[in-house]
Amino acid sequence: MDKRESKIPLIRFPEFKEGWEHKQLNELLKVSKKKNKDLKYSKEEVLSVSGELGIVNQIEHLGRSYAGASVHNYGLVENGDIVYTKSPLKENPYGIIKLNKGVPGIVSTLYAVYKVKDNNADGEFIEHYFSLDANTNRYLRPLVRKGAKNDMKINNEYVLHDRIFVPKKEEQKRIAHFFNVIDTKINQLKEKQNLLEEYKKGVMQKIFTQKIRFKKEDGSDFENWDNTTLGKVFKIFNGYAFSSKDSCENGVKWVKIADVGIQRMQRENVSFLPFEFRELHKKFLLKKGDFVIALTRPILNGELKIAEIDDFFHNSLLNQRVGKIISSNNLIFIYYFLQQQWLINSIEKNIAGTDPPNLSAKEIDHIKVSIPKVKEQEKIAKILSNIDNKIAKSINQIDNLKNYKKALLQQMFCY
Repeated sequence: MDKRESKIPLIRFPEFKEGWEHKQLNELLKVSKKKNKDLKYSKEEVLSVSGELGIVNQIEHLGRSYAGASVHNYGLVENGDIVYTKSPLKENPYGIIKLNKGVPGIVSTLYAVYKVKDNNADGEFIEHYFSLDANTNRYLRPLVRKGAKNDMKINNEYVLHDRIFVPKKEEQKRIAHFFNVIDTKINQLKEKQNLLEEYKKGVMQKIFTQKIRFKKEDGSDFENWDNTTLGKVFKIFNGYAFSSKDSCENGVKWVKIADVGIQRMQRENVSFLPFEFRELHKKFLLKKGDFVIALTRPILNGELKIAEIDDFFHNSLLNQRVGKIISSNNLIFIYYFLQQQWLINSIEKNIAGTDPPNLSAKEIDHIKVSIPKVKEQEKIAKILSNIDNKIAKSINQIDNLKNYKKALLQQMFCY
């Protein structure tokens, strides 16, 4: 809350020379006291604040309205307003600050709404400043007191009580425009990713309903698909009951349920076992190209938690409640085959009734399926892998651009 001398960012547009001023946030924003007293907005127009998506319609974002019995005391949020949500998130334990770039609506009293003082501030500059988790946490930490229920003890006026470094409005707008261009490119890549994923779903649906068939190398038709059961298509090899007592800071990785995501491995919380375990339990070693499936709570949001072992997890050990898929069929084909929605629904139905739901071979072996011969499986696997490679490329481009943006945010603002 102290007032410090002006500062200059590490990276700056050359036309600007003046130092940035250390201003109290109430010089840039003011509390909006507009309420939905006349019920201009209904429960269908309640807004939520998302760390990833910003300010969005609650029903579109969460699938339903969480509004109270009456919304007459909800705060009005107009386009260009700043909203602070007094709810903790994993990366933002003191809440998040976002700009409403979309349609107007209302928010519950758990949110604070602010108007931008146009003579001093640019709303998009303020949002970009607080888009860095470190900035948001650094600013809010000294102001917020948390209650017994992890709720925020801070009034709307006091949120504006601390200071941030800001340039003159012209430079704010220049910086905001620069980051808006990056955001536009990120959104275009996300849209490309979404289109590819929808295309993949359509191709898979046509392949597995046999509306699309492939030819042999000599141009002749492949044989009819075989009617069989899932138990004859693949087997599940269960992992070993390694103990957390044996975990160490550095050693051989072991694959736990939390490491198996939807169609990709997760790297956030990797655990290690002593190196000698690699030889002691070598029958449980995983290699790049193996496929693993979560055996406890294997289905999340209608999708199966199945993933390919990549370079990162090569030579890791398989833990209990994670299964390795064993088959004489093409493993990549099986990976895609198991992503069919009707099959996931059937698996979910067969493992229902236990808490948590546990998957084992005996529950699903009897499920009737049709599969092609291995040579056609290979063609199918290649086609779908090519689409996935394009999706992975888009994801990589998005991640690289986000990292580029984050690095620039850290150097183009003063703290």
